[in-house]
Amino acid sequence: MKTYSPKPQDIERRWFVVDAAGAVLGRLASEVAKILRGKHKPIFAPHADTGDHVIVINARGVRLTGGKEEKKIAYRHSGYPGGLRETVYSRLMAERPVHVVEKAVRGMLPKNRLGRAMIRKLQVYEGPEHPHQAQQPSPLALGDVPAWTGLPEPKAKAARPRKDESARRPKGRRGGAAPEAKGPVAKRAGAKRTAAKSTTAKSTTAKRSLVKRATARTAPATSTGRGSAATEAPNAPKTAKPKASSPEEKPARARRRTRKANEES
Repeated sequence: MKTYSPKPQDIERRWFVVDAAGAVLGRLASEVAKILRGKHKPIFAPHADTGDHVIVINARGVRLTGGKEEKKIAYRHSGYPGGLRETVYSRLMAERPVHVVEKAVRGMLPKNRLGRAMIRKLQVYEGPEHPHQAQQPSPLALGDVPAWTGLPEPKAKAARPRKDESARRPKGRRGGAAPEAKGPVAKRAGAKRTAAKSTTAKSTTAKRSLVKRATARTAPATSTGRGSAATEAPNAPKTAKPKASSPEEKPARARRRTRKANEES
């Protein structure tokens, strides 16, 4: 069996009104903090905010016991050296009763972001009136546990409109031709093709220039005869020229070639 963990759709926020007239401050704060945390629900989890909203009215009627009005002191610091301030609770309750209740409840909540989220669900007012009639809050006496009504009913999901079978495009592998690419995809494919064409043209041009250079190097020089100016084909293989063994043999060979060329002409 899995351990249950509350999900956001399982949490239902309700509103309660608590009358603080004549209530002891500590007992009031503990009951309010319990509702804010959600400990009155069977789906309570310490890591989740499962609580409800609480409205505290008549905060001016809160009381302390055991002579704590004069003994209990509230401290605050201004943040500067020597800025510690002390206020007796009798004066604080007369001047700021809302702050007294909020301070007591905040001290009973977790000291982290979860506790800060819980304290936002608390609304405290000095008198018997509050502006939350639209939320339809239900009165709650101190010590009473709100009735558990169960998990909220799941909301029905809206059905998506079904598309026509004829309007569906065929799939690429089984249904014949592949669907056409959308705008940006088609643009990318076109850009890739253009780049490939340009690279192919560049390589072809480079090959042609290399062939021309090789042809110019392998072409034989024109003969010294009268009508013999024939040149070899561009694709003809190179013929290795015999090297002269000594500088005296070069004029003799040149004379022979000239004689042969004259005889052929």
